[in-house]
Amino acid sequence: MSQTPKQSAERSVPTSADVARLAGVSRATVSYVLNNTSSVRISEPTRRRVREAAEELGYVPHAAARSLRAGHTRMVLLPAATFSLGPLFHEFFNELQWALRRLDYTVVQYGSLGLDGDEAARAWAELRPVAVVSLGEVGLTPQGVETLKRSGAKAVISLAPRRVEGAHSLVMDQSEVGSCAVTHLIQRGRRDIGVVIPGEAGLEHFSEPRFEGARRAGAAGRVRIEPLPLSYDEESASGLASAWRGLGLDAVYAYNDDYAMLLMRALQEEGIDIPGQTAVIGADDLLLGRLLRPRLSTVHIDMVTGRLLAEIVDRVVRDPGDHLEIRDLMGARAVHRESS
Repeated sequence: MSQTPKQSAERSVPTSADVARLAGVSRATVSYVLNNTSSVRISEPTRRRVREAAEELGYVPHAAARSLRAGHTRMVLLPAATFSLGPLFHEFFNELQWALRRLDYTVVQYGSLGLDGDEAARAWAELRPVAVVSLGEVGLTPQGVETLKRSGAKAVISLAPRRVEGAHSLVMDQSEVGSCAVTHLIQRGRRDIGVVIPGEAGLEHFSEPRFEGARRAGAAGRVRIEPLPLSYDEESASGLASAWRGLGLDAVYAYNDDYAMLLMRALQEEGIDIPGQTAVIGADDLLLGRLLRPRLSTVHIDMVTGRLLAEIVDRVVRDPGDHLEIRDLMGARAVHRESS
């Protein structure tokens, strides 16, 4: 006979004691099996029997209770980005999440839109994560780091362009990307170089240091560097392209491959020869850039793997007192193709 909605709602929540009775083992054995405890030897048939009983009953361990017993969670908090990171960084963070999961951490992405600094740190601390890995979009402060540590976070890791006092600062130096792009253009004989500044909110965390690197390379090469505001839409690209001849530029570093492809198409529609009149270079080395005509020159970015960063997180969680500061998490090199 089918159950009524009221009967279904009153169904009791299965417990570890229920799993133990069905599997014919102790509650401790259930805990060891379902929490993947490696320090206790349990035969594979027993493990299989416990898992099958838990699945039959619909039982899952209570994360909060497990955290109380252990004194901390296995949660790694990743503040969710509020802007498009692009394929390269998406791949990196996907690999990071998979690697953390294999190390038995629960990865939680936290939507931090509207929060900043100490306010964000307090919000993250409420979840009692064992580790926080921040991209740098939220400006962590020493006070925020201390709040997180007092709440039980054993590892606070910042991937921001600058060091954060009290946190393990794994610096991704975006300025190297801009410097590499402009240096390549100078070596190709260009002397009046535009640098695209994306108009989309949030990208300044990448675009500002990239522009600073481009500006420094331009000063060293004694060439002109011209900032070029550009939104990622056809209308904005068309407007910039229509004014191009009056700007007196012979090259452009277009922030990344997406913006480079957008602008290059607009310039071609204005009849501007690439690379004859204007050389174009992007960054990220996307496959689509190699399929264009002319093929897009770019900056290839070498990053540490997400797996390696996950291992760093795990090591710091296990030994919070271990001093760790790695400044070179990425490198950059120009890839010359037909557009420059």
